[in-house]
Formats: sequence, C-alpha cells, structure tokens
Amino acid sequence: MAAGGVEERGGLEAAVWDRLRVLRERWRLGTRERGGTAAFAGPQPPSLPEDAEEVSALQALPIGVQLNIMSFLSPQDLCHLGSTSCYWRAAVQDPLLWRYFLLRDLPFWTSVDWKSLPDVEIFNKAFSEVSDNALYDYMAVYKKSCPQSRRSLKSSRPRYGAVTSFLQSLVTQAEPRFAMFGPGLEELDNSLVQKMMTCPEILLVAGLPQRQIHGIGSGVSFQFNNNQKFNILTLYSTTSVERRRARAEQAVAVNKMFYQENSVVGNQQAVHYSVIAQVKKVCEVVDGFIYVANAEAHKKHDRQEELARILAMIDPTLGPPNRPLLVLSCVSHVSVKRIPCVYMAHQLQLNLLRQPWMVQDTVAATLAGLLSGIEWLLEEANCKNAQ
Repeated sequence: MAAGGVEERGGLEAAVWDRLRVLRERWRLGTRERGGTAAFAGPQPPSLPEDAEEVSALQALPIGVQLNIMSFLSPQDLCHLGSTSCYWRAAVQDPLLWRYFLLRDLPFWTSVDWKSLPDVEIFNKAFSEVSDNALYDYMAVYKKSCPQSRRSLKSSRPRYGAVTSFLQSLVTQAEPRFAMFGPGLEELDNSLVQKMMTCPEILLVAGLPQRQIHGIGSGVSFQFNNNQKFNILTLYSTTSVERRRARAEQAVAVNKMFYQENSVVGNQQAVHYSVIAQVKKVCEVVDGFIYVANAEAHKKHDRQEELARILAMIDPTLGPPNRPLLVLSCVSHVSVKRIPCVYMAHQLQLNLLRQPWMVQDTVAATLAGLLSGIEWLLEEANCKNAQ
C-alpha cells in the first residue's frame, strides 16, 4: 500500500501540474473555454469567468512553485487562498489537487476515527480522472479526515459541554473501566504498561483498588489531567514467565485469553474465537476497550487473526454493543519506522465494527499520543453512560 502510494502521488503530481498549467493559460487568454481541449484530456477544470483578472505576481510564478507553496498550506489556508481571486478559487477546488494532498499527507496523520477514515478505494483504485472525479469529492474527504480539521470542528462545538461536565462532577460516579489487551503489550522492546506506571508527570497512578475479578484483579486506577479517574484492567495473553521465555527464544507465546472455535460457512471453514471465563467477566463489566497494536513496520503481523480476537472481546452478547474501542498504534521508540494509523485502521478492518473507535499513534518509551487517545476514550465512555 505504501509503495503504491508513492507511485500514485508521482502520477497525481504530474496531473495536477498539467491542470494548473492549463488553468493559467486559459486565465491569461481571458476567455471561457468552450468544448474540449487538446491540451487536457479528461474532466475539465472549473469554468472561469469571461472577464479575466489581472495576473498577480503569485499567479505568474512557475506551476511547480505554485504547487510547492500550496503544499505548505493547511486546508483552511487553501480555502482562504481560494477566496482571493477566481483563478485561485478554481485552482484550490480542483479534485486532483486534493487527492494529491490526501495521498501525500495521510501517512503522517497521528490519529483517525470511525467518522473520518478515508475509503480504501482511495489507496487501491488505479488512477483514472474520469471515474475518480465522478465518485469522490477529495476536498471533502481531506477536510473530514485530517486531524487538524477534526480538532477545529471539536473546538467549535457549543460551550455548554463544560457546564454539563461540571454538574456531572458534583455527582459521585464510578470510575469508568477499560480492558487493555493486544500484542503491543508484549512484543515491543519498551513496556507501555511499565511506562504508564512510572511516569506521573504524564499519567498519575491514583490507586490500586481491591481485587474484584478472580484471576484478573481489579486493575490500576489513573487520574487524567488531575481530574477524572479511570481504571485499566490489563490482560496479557499468558504468564510473565512464558512471555519472557518466548522473547528470549524469539518465539510466539500461545495466547491463553482465547479459545478457537471452528464453523462452516457455505463450503468454507470459518475460524473465530471466544474468550475464556475470566476474560468474559472483564468484558461484561468494562465501559470500553484499549487494543495495543504493534505498529512497527519491520515486524510481521497477522491482522486477520488480530481482528478475530478483537471481535471476540467486543462481542455484543457480553455487554452493550456501543462501547468505544481505542486502538493504540504503538512502536517502542520514536526512531522505529511505523505503520501509519490510517493504514493500521484498514489492515485491522475497523470499518467493519459497529461501535465508535479511534486509532492513535503512540510511542511506548515516551507515552507520546497516549493522552490524546485516553481523552477521546473518556469522552466516548461518558457520552455512552449519559445516554
């Protein structure tokens, strides 16, 4: 997917240059183009007014320089640029331009959620201007998907939520509880859990409640931003001794949280998992789930197997079907090459899930990204509890 994205961006960049060049030539001539043109095959750029504006110094720059300048602008800045003249309005509304920005930028986005995940067709579809422009509004896709736009939308929401949170704080409520599991807890060189327990300047440990679930314990309580407390029940696939032995032998430890069940669907045998009794008790009482995925690009991953285990944990027969899922797309330290969160979401096929979810890039050594994920999870859990 990544290699194909590089080739796709190269072809798109050339196409965007051609369209901007045609647009500028038309603008210089100051005439509305009627019918087709030999210089451009495919959907026509947005129509221009018959009265040509005076060419500004920015418009007179080479096409490559114009594209480079636009590459440094945020979606909001591009829209502001489009309001300065008809030429720039036509340029910044070009679907190819936004597809180019989308494929270029999404590998660097640090989070994506169930509302903003771009369709997989954007990555896999062969470049074709006619069909693509008819199917996708890439400008809208970009605005919906990029974290900066999502943050702007969040900050523009009504302020009554803060009042509601204050009133809720006056009422004694149980700490929301989350089950944390996944291969990223055990396969990384740096321990995410150990860092969470020993980094009070980022996440403060608020206590160790009394044991509640036989064989599991009651988890650890943390305090978010010196305000809301929450509880995390960490579920490992096997014992610490077996995990250490597997790491020393570079082997895969047998996951004892699940047991495999086979069934026949049509003419093919389907494999799915169920959770053991102790884990089932956890799934019945928690308010949400934290899945720690191994996002290190140099390691092999069986995402189909991971999805099957996620589905076993969030089985709607074990609790409310709308409980949120936070996926921490985790690497050991910042220098490790990671799988982008948008690709992680598609690899895990999270679009198949029915409840809210978010994928957040996280670094185990520094806890970078963790608080953003926890903040989203608490908001979603509080929203579900309020309902």
